Amino acid sequence: MERLLRLLVGAAAALGALAACAPGPASEAPDTTTAPPPPSSSGPAETRVVAEGLDAPWAIAFHGETPLISERDTARILELGADGETRTVGTIAGVSPRGEGGLLGIAVRDGRLYAYSTADGENRIERYELTGGPGSLGLGPPEPLLGGIPAARIHNGGRIAFGPDGMLYATTGDAGNGAHAQDPDSLGGKILRLRADGGVPDDNPFAGSPVYSYGHRNPQGLAWDDDGTLYASEFGQNTWDELNVIEAGANYGWPEVEGIAGREGFVDPVQQWRPADASPSGMAFTGGSLFIANLRGERLREVPLDDAETSTEHFADEHGRLRDAVLGPDGELWMLTNNTDGRGAPSSGDDRVIAVDTDQPASPSD
Repeated sequence: MERLLRLLVGAAAALGALAACAPGPASEAPDTTTAPPPPSSSGPAETRVVAEGLDAPWAIAFHGETPLISERDTARILELGADGETRTVGTIAGVSPRGEGGLLGIAVRDGRLYAYSTADGENRIERYELTGGPGSLGLGPPEPLLGGIPAARIHNGGRIAFGPDGMLYATTGDAGNGAHAQDPDSLGGKILRLRADGGVPDDNPFAGSPVYSYGHRNPQGLAWDDDGTLYASEFGQNTWDELNVIEAGANYGWPEVEGIAGREGFVDPVQQWRPADASPSGMAFTGGSLFIANLRGERLREVPLDDAETSTEHFADEHGRLRDAVLGPDGELWMLTNNTDGRGAPSSGDDRVIAVDTDQPASPSD
């Protein structure tokens, strides 16, 4: 893993050019903060293509060592073979792709696939039994776990992941209506926490509610460190994107504040970035750092948790929009590009799964 981290010293930072998220409601807080210290960067690292020819992919999850990929607009679940070829495991029924909505996050637990998707008038979470073996996987019938999550063409959230406590966490967006985020009775603009069967855990902060934290605009990244601390990445509007430490029952401020505001009653992010440099989506934790995929910023950002106000940028403008970052079966960091989603500039072969080449020797500067 140390070799992997040495190899992840990336390209010099540059501004991205493509919009990652349509504007939502205006923030009520003035921009009284300053930009964080500039990130560090150095020479490029070697990468290799794991798979290509994907159609607006959104998330990667693993069934054992078999990678599964969700495609937003086709609503397909793909399995990825060792040769980089894909086959369709199944298509999620009832998905209504529009704008940023469609088949979004996926997770796997105990032989079941969990999927977050946009249907008519709502976002929902379902689970499916995974049948067969690698190379012949299939999906059983859907089992609804939670519906009624606000949906729109924008701000659908959509990341799901199992935490170290065995609970299923889900990020939800405000669906273009900031009032959802501060409404305790709305499932929009929240991070939710569920049992694997969709039930509400007894120790959730609000009795009988799946809401774990609120005041979010459009969070799309979840990751836990070695101590079990939960982090979430979040799209801001026009001023600040955020990295937050998530606490049970806490209010993260949207739409009252955006970024670091120092206002009583709201939890400030531990780091913030201009949207042109970020638009953070999926992220992974490894080797003491968070690695955050950025869409509009077109780079992978590393945040060392022993100095969480700093960051290093990798692969700026090399691969286009990055939607997800996950750890592969052998511990490599995988990046999922998102250039065919209607907002990117796809090149031949897009979209791709890209991994760092761990066989490449570390540079002398390391």
